Amino acid sequence: MDERDNKFGQLDDELDREMTKGNESSESGSSYYYSYGPFQSIGKDSALKNNADSNDHGQREEVEITQPQPLRNLPVDTSRNFRDGGNNNNGSGGNGNWQYSQKPKSSVKTILVSFLAGMVVITSLMFTADRMNLFTPDTPIAVTASVESNTAVATSLPLTNSGNVSTVFKEASPAVVKIATFVKSGNVKQTNPYSNDPFSYFFGDQFGGNSRNNDGGSSSQSESQSDSDKLIAYGIGSGFIYDAKGYILTNQHVINGADVIQVTIEGTTKPYEAKLLGSSKDLDLAVLKIEGDNNFPIVPLGDSDRAVIGESLVAIGNPQGFDHTVTSGVLSAKERTIDIAEEDGSGTRKYEHLLQTDASINPGNSGGPLLNLSGEVIGMNVAVSADAQGIGFAIPTTVIKGVLDKLENNQEIPKAPVPFIGASLITLTEEVAKQMETTVKEGSVVAEVIYKSPAYLADLRPYDIITGINGTNYAASQDLIDFILKQEIDTEITLNIVRDGKSMDLPVSIGDKNGFEVSSTRK
Repeated sequence: MDERDNKFGQLDDELDREMTKGNESSESGSSYYYSYGPFQSIGKDSALKNNADSNDHGQREEVEITQPQPLRNLPVDTSRNFRDGGNNNNGSGGNGNWQYSQKPKSSVKTILVSFLAGMVVITSLMFTADRMNLFTPDTPIAVTASVESNTAVATSLPLTNSGNVSTVFKEASPAVVKIATFVKSGNVKQTNPYSNDPFSYFFGDQFGGNSRNNDGGSSSQSESQSDSDKLIAYGIGSGFIYDAKGYILTNQHVINGADVIQVTIEGTTKPYEAKLLGSSKDLDLAVLKIEGDNNFPIVPLGDSDRAVIGESLVAIGNPQGFDHTVTSGVLSAKERTIDIAEEDGSGTRKYEHLLQTDASINPGNSGGPLLNLSGEVIGMNVAVSADAQGIGFAIPTTVIKGVLDKLENNQEIPKAPVPFIGASLITLTEEVAKQMETTVKEGSVVAEVIYKSPAYLADLRPYDIITGINGTNYAASQDLIDFILKQEIDTEITLNIVRDGKSMDLPVSIGDKNGFEVSSTRK
């Protein structure tokens, strides 16, 4: 009993302390913590009395132990559902008074309507994007065409809308070819494949001066052949296919003197052996033909006359043997005239009506296309200035189109008439006049006269001073030449000259320079 009374005494003390704390908290109103214990006192008075007699363990008030009354559930707002119970302090593992949203039941009708609505929206967006060309190139890329054992990618040019450099290159590049020429070792002394290209200047011999034997891609060559029959690499250049049947345009100097011409198309490994159909040294043009499936990729010939200064251009070729290199620039000028010395020292080759561009061009670019942003060829790359950077030249398509039929059929191309009188002139200067002991101050001195030329037949002589034509004075020789070049063939003019201090007039008929041997002169 004593032990039991002891336990009850301790329990009574603990209850008194809790009641005292509860009273203090209620009076002060400062506590906001609530605890729901398992005990309930009989009354406040009993609690106070027990607290006063806490030291007397002999007499104890009995305490009734009862079960706690169930708490009334708090009202729940059913209009608000929660996906997450958050931090729940009721010890119910996250259930408590929170209500979790459940996945709504969906009907087949709802799913079908949503699907149809989505299809309508997607279809509308796809139609709009297709009409506005938002996510597709200007033109579709054609399917590949099989050519013998090789595969070549077809092009779709010209572009409907002007593209950019990358688009033009992607569409035009398959039609740009690499041209390699070979000669019999007994017919050539050069060993640098670029030495036959007028682009090649100040580059030196990159092949060590040693001949490189090349069997042209055929295993039929045997060591029993004589050295003079072996083929060696002679030149590397570019070209482009303009007809799906395998017609290729390039420069005449690229294939000049070649015994074998091989053409390699982008995406192929086996070169084609090309046949030379026709060429023109004066225009530096040549047409080749390769045999295949008659479905080769092409680039169309545009109109160079419609090109404007400042227009963006793209050049594609094989500079230094680096296949399908693309560079870009602008059309810098039109109607340029340049002279390039022949490699054999026989004279100079005159180029007229050229397009000038700052697109980077290097040895191996000869014969490659110069394109506008629609993917049309407006020129053929032919030369670059050796004394400057960013000055390249191309033969315009207006010149190419005028002779294309004759090149394809290996017909002679008539040369354009060049008006001339057959005399070499220099401008009369004060120093020259002093040496000639003449009082004439302005005019052109005759230095040479071509044999049987119009000037020769008119008895024009060296050291004659031409002061004018048809009574009009020309102070400089170039002014006089420009006047002659504008005349029609067989037009008769009158040269006003001074010979041995005497003035006289000489009638001269304008001739065609193409019909005379320039090297035959009378001094």
